[in-house]
Amino acid sequence: MDTQHNDQEHLIDNKADINLSKPSRSRFLFLLFFFGYFIFAWAGCYNLWTHKYKGYNADDAPKSSLYNPEYK
Repeated sequence: MDTQHNDQEHLIDNKADINLSKPSRSRFLFLLFFFGYFIFAWAGCYNLWTHKYKGYNADDAPKSSLYNPEYK
């Protein structure tokens, strides 16, 4: 009976597997963190830029609250 060869695992080294190489895994995690932080910061800046303060019209303010108030 020749069933012994079915129980053996045939492992192939995959150089793209990050679990096999610690420097490669470290580089991957660093780049993942760096670009994740960069995207998060960029999105925050973009959100602040789109919702920026546009100022106010002096015409909308009451005349008594201007820098030089006008009273009746």
